[in-house]
Amino acid sequence: MKAKITLAKEFRIGEIDKRIYGSFIEHLGRAVYGGIYEPGHPTADENGFRKDVIDLVKKLNVPVVRYPGGNFVSGYNWEDGVGPVENRPKRLDLAWGTTEPNTFGTNEFIKWCEKANAECMMAVNLGTRGPDEARNLVEYCNHTSGSYWSDLRRSHGYEKPHNIKLWCLGNEMDGGWQMGAKTAVEYGRAALEASKMMKWTSPGIETVLCGSSSRNSPTFGTWEVESLDIAYDSIDYVSLHQYYGNWEDDAPTFLARTLEFDDFIYSVICACDYVKAKKRSKKTINLSFDEWNVWYHSNNVPFERWSVAPPRLEDIYNFEDALLVGSLLITLLRHCDRIKIACLAQLVNVIAPIFTKTGGGVFEQTTYFPFMHLSNYGRGSALLPLIDCPKYDCKAFTDVPYIESIATYDEENEEMAIFCVNKSLDESVVLDVNLMDFAGYKPCEFISMDGYDKKDENTFDAVKVKPHNNPVPLLDGSNLEVELKPFSWNVIRLKK
Repeated sequence: MKAKITLAKEFRIGEIDKRIYGSFIEHLGRAVYGGIYEPGHPTADENGFRKDVIDLVKKLNVPVVRYPGGNFVSGYNWEDGVGPVENRPKRLDLAWGTTEPNTFGTNEFIKWCEKANAECMMAVNLGTRGPDEARNLVEYCNHTSGSYWSDLRRSHGYEKPHNIKLWCLGNEMDGGWQMGAKTAVEYGRAALEASKMMKWTSPGIETVLCGSSSRNSPTFGTWEVESLDIAYDSIDYVSLHQYYGNWEDDAPTFLARTLEFDDFIYSVICACDYVKAKKRSKKTINLSFDEWNVWYHSNNVPFERWSVAPPRLEDIYNFEDALLVGSLLITLLRHCDRIKIACLAQLVNVIAPIFTKTGGGVFEQTTYFPFMHLSNYGRGSALLPLIDCPKYDCKAFTDVPYIESIATYDEENEEMAIFCVNKSLDESVVLDVNLMDFAGYKPCEFISMDGYDKKDENTFDAVKVKPHNNPVPLLDGSNLEVELKPFSWNVIRLKK
């Protein structure tokens, strides 16, 4: 099979906001307790943070991490998680049916972010609480001193403000499973007032309005328009959430979900721009895709109700999952002119690229590596390649391109990267890459993940599914020819 990609500097989509490579930590399962935080672990530092986990997070180069939820935040009293640990109450978490000990909270997370070279994307509770509690949390975190909440922070040992810039206005407030679920109008009013008061408290912060809980939600579309119509002038981003699974064991359809993902993004952009036109506004609302991933392996796994940090949603990912994660990241970059923030949900143990054993080791899941490649090499501007390749039909889609691809161009560091997925189960693709106006750029590395069974997984004993280096292809004039093995993830790096 043959395919061709054409690239030029004029094909620029936009600058890539580094926050598009964000992730998510929720008080759910072993994401916090036994994940990022485990006092007494052999690698734990003086704060109880697992250094083996921090090392892997740093390799992912995650710039921002959303916290503390998720469904959890809609019933969370943030005051429970600050101050002396011995005085913090244990609470029943109705979102996930567990007991929250509150031994890890806001200040601990900020300190963890500093260790992991990440910024905090803080979520406020607009379910069981409201704008008043939200602005109090902003004052606690961001005000210097001389007020009740800022001085309380200082008394807790944090003299300098945390200066959190990015704030989520609740979580999935259209969902009936959500504590304090609301109609679009109810939520729009609460979000407007919260955002307004939060920005009065800390000018310069950015706020994210909750979109529908997924593309499949019955509220999708009308929710975005109705809530935006109320809160448009105060907020900065609208959130999107979407997960995919391969319940029917149909790899061609599973990998074709990027078409649906792309359509979802475009639909939300249209909703934002409709409200902009309706209001005759000059302000453009961008997107925060702050929950996305593959999620289906661990559904309905039993656990002990009201226990502390039981294993929940611990998907063990296979090779085909890694290819979809890479393809979804490529799709996000295709919309980097409007998607400024995205969060792989989640970061550790809970549907995550990093998996730990409580008291024991840690390993990289199959999905770890495409994310790592894009986060580290996919910086600068995104370029939309012209792709000429064969297509296939499957149960849910027609005309699915076999090749999924995006290119990035870092002019300042004189680097390029081309990311490609070959979705064919059994055919290699001879790919001709035409670099129209990149004189002086030469291939320096060709990385692949290929040759695995689509169900292959990694374990504590062996990271079987991982990238390897190929011989660097030769450049013939402005053309580059590479072979993409069947069912493979590929990265071609070039330098000037």
